Amino acid sequence: MMKIPFLRPSLVRKEKWAYYLTQIDESRIYSNYGPLNNRFERRVLQQHFGGQGAVTTVNNATTGLMLAISQSRRRGGKYALMPSFTFPATPLAAIWCGLIPYFVDIRPDDWCMDEELLEQVLKKLGDQVAVVVPYAVFGTDLKLDTYRQLHRNGIPVVVDAASSFGTTGEKGQFGCGFPGMVVFSFHATKSFGIGEGGLVYSGNPSLVDEVRQAGNFGFSPDREVTMQGLNSKMSEYVAAIALATLDAFPKKRSTIERVVQWYKEQFQQHHLFHQGWRYQETKGRVTPQFLSVLCPADQSNQEIVNQLHGRGIEARTYFSPSCHQHRQFQSCPRTALSVTHHIAGRILSLPLWEELTVEHIRFIVGGVSTNDRRHHLGVRGARERGLSDL
Repeated sequence: MMKIPFLRPSLVRKEKWAYYLTQIDESRIYSNYGPLNNRFERRVLQQHFGGQGAVTTVNNATTGLMLAISQSRRRGGKYALMPSFTFPATPLAAIWCGLIPYFVDIRPDDWCMDEELLEQVLKKLGDQVAVVVPYAVFGTDLKLDTYRQLHRNGIPVVVDAASSFGTTGEKGQFGCGFPGMVVFSFHATKSFGIGEGGLVYSGNPSLVDEVRQAGNFGFSPDREVTMQGLNSKMSEYVAAIALATLDAFPKKRSTIERVVQWYKEQFQQHHLFHQGWRYQETKGRVTPQFLSVLCPADQSNQEIVNQLHGRGIEARTYFSPSCHQHRQFQSCPRTALSVTHHIAGRILSLPLWEELTVEHIRFIVGGVSTNDRRHHLGVRGARERGLSDL
């Protein structure tokens, strides 16, 4: 049994949302964009987006991506352009919308989709492009200028911002004012975790209205189905947890940020950055769901995961394998993915949850450092024996 699990989600305690349950009992409204859900949406829009644009909740972010893609895609287009370095929900959502994922390589610094390469693909495919789906990797404040211009030029953009709720930059909450659609996840493992759920935002309220209608079986105000729809509604019980989480979120963010700072201090104390370890180059204030780093190029991330496991530390390799390496997506078209392969071969995701102490972090980073020392001793010994190919 693991001494230090990779994730240990900590949702708000029932005492914090019991008050809202009483209101559900009184209203006897349990779903269908009920009063608690609507209150949550109003608070999010005001507190995080300054009242600009519109939001609608969804029962999970994958459904949110499906709705956003289906409502914004160019008719006649067949490709959804996206990185392979993302969670499989992104290409799966495109496939459910009848589109073919087209994987574009990423940048080596922030691990987000290479916009210069994207431009080349757009010129190559022309009207065959139905939608562009960039991913704000691990919650970074991805600069959206290129994607705003694409949207103005008639190429729809849906931003996969699964981990970016609460991320802030120069313009406030990530995605604020964006004219396309931005999809956030509220899964239990996210920094804003409510169990399961999500949010679709746009600076254009009419786009959100379409998603909201499609998420209610396509019903118009006259109760006539006027578009292809499904059921994406968040229940009032989940909305109760979401409201209580809004109250607790500032404290939860501060707690996670303190743990991240401990990691940085320990990495510096062990001189790991001088030995080839690298952080993602993030923008803005990010509250990550786990701590992702790159191991040195001459090491194997999976070997490090296995060695940490032997010390009772659970680590993972998001996103390795990348999407194009999964059987479901192996036939999908793509650019050369050399950077994706390089990053995926080195990515190491370390435990990050609220109850971690500085002693835990010392133990985790100590395990990483021990592996690093063993590796370099092994390489030096091999070279001394003339085995330079190591």
